[in-house]
Amino acid sequence: MMETQMGFMAMPGVGFFGLLLIGIIAGYVAERAMKRDHGLLTNMIVGIAGSFVGGALAGVLNINYYGFAGNLVVAVVGAILILWIFSRSKRG
Repeated sequence: MMETQMGFMAMPGVGFFGLLLIGIIAGYVAERAMKRDHGLLTNMIVGIAGSFVGGALAGVLNINYYGFAGNLVVAVVGAILILWIFSRSKRG
């Protein structure tokens, strides 16, 4: 069984620039899904954070994902989850 070595700022199947691109796209999709209005940098940060949250969630649920498309789906789910939690915490 071959394990892939990844750095801190990498995702399986994509490199650093893929991480940035996935972050921007995932943040934008999550922004639209949650009916928000953020800038490009905020979308990228939310998308990158969402990729880590989504990856952790996929690991807990034992869901395998690969390549650009798999990472994008996981990042979008994680970014939506982050925005949802943030909106719930602001209401109090």
